[in-house]
Amino acid sequence: MDKKNKGFRTLMKAAKYGVFYAALILITVIGSADIFIPGSVTYRESDAKDSAVLAIADNVEEGGSYRVRAKLLGALAVKDVDVEVLPELRLVPGGEVFGVKFFTKGVIVIGTTDIETQSGFINPAEIAGLHKNDIITSVNGTEINTVEELAGKVEQSKGDLLHVKFSRSGEEMECDLRPLLSLSDKKYKTGIWVRDSTAGIGTITYYNPQNNCFAGLGHGICDIDTGEIMPLLRGYVVDVKISDIVKGKSGMPGELKGSFGSDKKGTLIGNTDCGVYGVIDEPDTSFGQALPIASKDEVLEGSALIRLDPDGTGVREYEVNLSKIDRKSTGTKSFVVEITDADLLSVTGGIVQGMSGSPIIQNGKLVGAVTHVLVSDPTKGYGIFIENMLSKMPELVR
Repeated sequence: MDKKNKGFRTLMKAAKYGVFYAALILITVIGSADIFIPGSVTYRESDAKDSAVLAIADNVEEGGSYRVRAKLLGALAVKDVDVEVLPELRLVPGGEVFGVKFFTKGVIVIGTTDIETQSGFINPAEIAGLHKNDIITSVNGTEINTVEELAGKVEQSKGDLLHVKFSRSGEEMECDLRPLLSLSDKKYKTGIWVRDSTAGIGTITYYNPQNNCFAGLGHGICDIDTGEIMPLLRGYVVDVKISDIVKGKSGMPGELKGSFGSDKKGTLIGNTDCGVYGVIDEPDTSFGQALPIASKDEVLEGSALIRLDPDGTGVREYEVNLSKIDRKSTGTKSFVVEITDADLLSVTGGIVQGMSGSPIIQNGKLVGAVTHVLVSDPTKGYGIFIENMLSKMPELVR
């Protein structure tokens, strides 16, 4: 009898500790779930089925903002989660060629040179520590955005030190620069070559009819000498009339040539490594049907279409092939684009300058844009995921 009682007591003790440890494990799991489940989540309607939070929620709704009760194992409430469901983003694929007049914020140093002075050849910019790619933003406390503004400060100095503020690779810096009198033209000079504006043509990737915003190029506007992204002060969008097409050849990229219209059609608001962004002044009813966007995982190797207007006769769709998809890409070379359409090859020879930004459509969705051409083979180039372009869209118009 004593042995039976002892065995019973041992069993009860084990059960007691078992319940204790089970409760401890459950508390730990709940605590971990509370940490790893976010307090709020935002997603688009098309992502609803993939939301981890909604998979453990008991009252999923179609759209809007609401609160759900996240549960563990389908029954045990863990925490409340605030959910915002955004309408599925639909964008109108572009294909129209546009012109850009671009003015920089600050002036870009594109090179330095020696000045012939009474003391010999001297480079004041080099002595001050200024380098190619530096962006001069102010002189003696005055903001500088044009070549003329900088030249005026230099001439007014009469050889006195100028306090210069500039940025280098995103870092704000400053130096003292002394202009020297040039023997050749009797003017004060610093030995700096600078640029404050540029112009060019590209292709619109998408247009958002809900806010009149657009994106184009699929890469940034870079200085032709430094290769660096140009800081935007202001920029305008104008129409372009295509006047000539230089076909691409191996070792020699082609280009679309055109003349700018006189009327301003829109305003640039952003210049990033993944594209340029802006706002159309007037709603454009000529754009076509809006399409859903594709995630990186939805982009497939194989046939697709690009939209563009290479000869000024109107936007058309041309056949291409996508390959070598890099789903980890966050930049402008996310996959390879090969032009396979005989009509387009006969007109351009492949991808040419001015086609950057041409939207790519696959399975009824906007997947990205053309960005670069392979110099060795103009029938091939690179494309950027539409997700990458959207990630750099200025917050004002996202």
